[in-house]
Amino acid sequence: MPRVKTRGFGVRAVGDRIFNLTTLAMALVILALLAGLTAELFRHALPSIKAFGFGFLTSTDWDPTTDQYGALPFIYGTAVSSALALLIAVPLALGVALCLSEMAPAWLSRKIGFMVELLAAIPSVVYGLWGIFVAGPWLRDHLDPLLAKYLGFLPLFQGPQVSVSMLTASVILAIMVLPYISAVCTDVFRAVPRSQREAALALGATKWEMVRIAVLPYGVSGIIGAIILGLGRALGETIAVAMVIGNSPQISASLFMPSATLASVIANEFVEATSTLNLAALVELGLVLLVLGLGLNIAARLMVYGATQRRFQKPA
Repeated sequence: MPRVKTRGFGVRAVGDRIFNLTTLAMALVILALLAGLTAELFRHALPSIKAFGFGFLTSTDWDPTTDQYGALPFIYGTAVSSALALLIAVPLALGVALCLSEMAPAWLSRKIGFMVELLAAIPSVVYGLWGIFVAGPWLRDHLDPLLAKYLGFLPLFQGPQVSVSMLTASVILAIMVLPYISAVCTDVFRAVPRSQREAALALGATKWEMVRIAVLPYGVSGIIGAIILGLGRALGETIAVAMVIGNSPQISASLFMPSATLASVIANEFVEATSTLNLAALVELGLVLLVLGLGLNIAARLMVYGATQRRFQKPA
């Protein structure tokens, strides 16, 4: 009986092992970088951690002249500006994604999609300059008076109207995260099998009913992932926000008032830190931002997993 040559299979097996080890090493490098970054931030923030403890996260004091530091105003500013930006951007992004994937003809969809994605290529400092000279004054002179007139009974829309404010920063953030959310959602909607659309239309569904029944439920996990991606972008944005938010370490319920975020205060004060404790407090703000980002990613994974399980779970 002739002997079967297996040299080719052996070479392929060795190649597979090399490939597996190489990709594993790359993944471990990323984890090592993350662990090293966290450890380095913790080491430099240690004086602030020892001085203020958990009270650093709950204190509203930020006074470099007396070396008293608290992160709560910046955590509040980061959370509110990011949440408001998503509140503005998500409906717009979903509308754009549905238009590009379901409504617009192919030739128009390509052109509009290119223009929307081009927004992501604009440097953040350009957004900041546009916010200072165009968006901020326009909001102050036109939108803010309307909000104060009709919704002034709410604390959100009370107080003096200025061009650098929480509302201006949120609008700029919404414009910046919109292309990321819309691009991901467009790809998700386009991945929906055509047979699902045709089945819904064949049963007499209108175009909107087809989108609601066949497209949106299929893309829930992708939509959640896109929103979390936009939120991560909003949390970490620095230059544009620092230019238009006013950089005030105060907590105010009014969206018309200046505020500050974790990233903006680090960018504004890091170079001018006057003491070891001041520098350590700024590094601790970076550590807080890193923990928020990691927690956000973990939450996103859990949400996407939960949505996927519910979609594929068979009824009893």
